[in-house]
Amino acid sequence: MCCGVVRDELMVRVGPDAYQEALGQPCAREMDFIGRPLKGLVYVASEGLESDQSLRGWVDRDARYALSLPAK
Repeated sequence: MCCGVVRDELMVRVGPDAYQEALGQPCAREMDFIGRPLKGLVYVASEGLESDQSLRGWVDRDARYALSLPAK
């Protein structure tokens, strides 16, 4: 999985090493889809995705992490 949309937020898989840094970005928060934070995944509010540049930044970050994982 690379990324997805949940309601009006972007779900981004950043990985455990980049998790804290991602949470420090504007409009990012812990992904708590199952009622507790999932380390390595964040939600980005729609306000943080208003420009093409910000959306591309999150998707590029996500794609880099996904491509770094071993093939299944």
